[in-house]
Amino acid sequence: MGVYDEKPWLGLYPEGLPSGLTIEFDNTVDMFATAVARDPDGDAIRYFDGRISARELDELSDAFAAGLADTGFTAGERVAIYAQNVPQFVIAQLGTWKAGGIAVSVNPMNRQRELELILSDSGASVLVCLEGLYRDVACSVLPRTDVRTVVTTSELEYQTRGDQRVLGGIERIDCDGTIDMSTMLERFRGTAPPAVRLQPDDVALLTYTSGTTGPPKGAMNTHRNVVFNAQTFRDWIGMDSGDVILGVAPLFHITGLIGHVALSLLTGAPLVLLYRFDPEMTIETIRDERVTFAAGSITVFIALMNAPNADKDALASLTNVYSGGAPIPPSTVKAFQKTFGHYINNVYGLTETTSPSHGVPRGADAPVDPTSGALSVGVPVFDTVVRVVGEDGRDLPPGEVGELVTSGPQVVPGYWNKPEETATALPGGELHTGDVGYMDADGWFYLVDRKKDQINAGGYKVWPREVEDVLYEHDAVREAAVVGVADEYRGETVKAFVSLRPGRSVEPDELVAFCKERMAAYKYPRQVEIRDELPKTVTGKLLRRQLRD
Repeated sequence: MGVYDEKPWLGLYPEGLPSGLTIEFDNTVDMFATAVARDPDGDAIRYFDGRISARELDELSDAFAAGLADTGFTAGERVAIYAQNVPQFVIAQLGTWKAGGIAVSVNPMNRQRELELILSDSGASVLVCLEGLYRDVACSVLPRTDVRTVVTTSELEYQTRGDQRVLGGIERIDCDGTIDMSTMLERFRGTAPPAVRLQPDDVALLTYTSGTTGPPKGAMNTHRNVVFNAQTFRDWIGMDSGDVILGVAPLFHITGLIGHVALSLLTGAPLVLLYRFDPEMTIETIRDERVTFAAGSITVFIALMNAPNADKDALASLTNVYSGGAPIPPSTVKAFQKTFGHYINNVYGLTETTSPSHGVPRGADAPVDPTSGALSVGVPVFDTVVRVVGEDGRDLPPGEVGELVTSGPQVVPGYWNKPEETATALPGGELHTGDVGYMDADGWFYLVDRKKDQINAGGYKVWPREVEDVLYEHDAVREAAVVGVADEYRGETVKAFVSLRPGRSVEPDELVAFCKERMAAYKYPRQVEIRDELPKTVTGKLLRRQLRD
């Protein structure tokens, strides 16, 4: 037997956690039904001063499913959800599943071009979005898509506090030609949703991960994938209905979808939503709601440490803090522990692994690589085997660097309507992650590089090609190459190198503003450097690596 069959990491669990999980539910709807039956009057969602019980969430999502059916929606169709961290996101997602549909999560920072790509690729027939996003972005895109029903809603619903830091200035908007979600739910409250039996291998979510070329790819996260990793979060961390989950990661992101929404639906632990992240308000909320679990990018925890109301007592209720999506400097872990008294546990996964594939075992501290100073991303979670392979595809021994190849119940079956990309990334059902790292002799894994040119800006993934394509839309730009450069706060940030057309001139700030108008906030370049010529190979290919170095 080889090192990966023997799973040396199974000896690392300080509390003797089992090595396997039995998947307890066929689908996410059955999973939630069990939690409702256990405590129907317990809080399912807390949103500022608003409260939605498990029973109410069940009724509201039933009403949403019935409302979808009334529009002619049928099982297998897609519902795109384009919203911030608001209760309606959860209602729509759960209601979509009850109607037999597939929920498509859309980043609320996406602009017209990005939204159109996702709506077109998924073939979504329904769009659920915030009123402001409909007015400012979606309404101009929809005529070029298959969307036939639009449901709009407001972030002001389900609360009365109207926190000025995040909700200040927001007003209700009349969106002609759309269905108001609150009216829809009131009309169908008490109506039985369609009779649908979801199977474990039915697709629950389409979560989009951009490719280096062509349109974005929709990872097909099945109900089996979602249930398994909801249980992984629960059992790896040791959570139950007595916990309180802070919804600090964006709900459209795989961390928010699994580590917030699915985990709450499984355990019955209330999910605390704050519309969007604000450091001071987050600290106040952790204190007031007695939050016990938080998972987010490392930039979140850096921001909390630097908030003016950073106070150890305010975060005293936290028992588990997890971070992933971007490298975590060991110095930041130490600083956070000094400020708040809590250790940040590393967790690692991808959209295609439905969130975690690795994690730091409960009660353990992640080791630091003595050579690179990198913090270990942990060990493989339940029933998961991760191989490190060389360029020839053969397994490498501990200590040698190669690509991580992952297999387990959380790995997606493929990409939506993209058989060639599926065959390339998931041959034989194993995910070739594109991430490069190694395993030490004790089974701890470390990431040391990325195989691809992907930029990781504070946990958000940015592909250089997409930024370059926008830069090329500017009539003064001749050539553009985009790379990731070190950034103290975000880990990496986006930098563009540009050469100009003869006789043309443009200032770097103008190009930054040009991209900012056309891209999500985390994608546009923060730095632009104009050069006479950009380095290329003899065949004319731009040398990003040389620019990065």
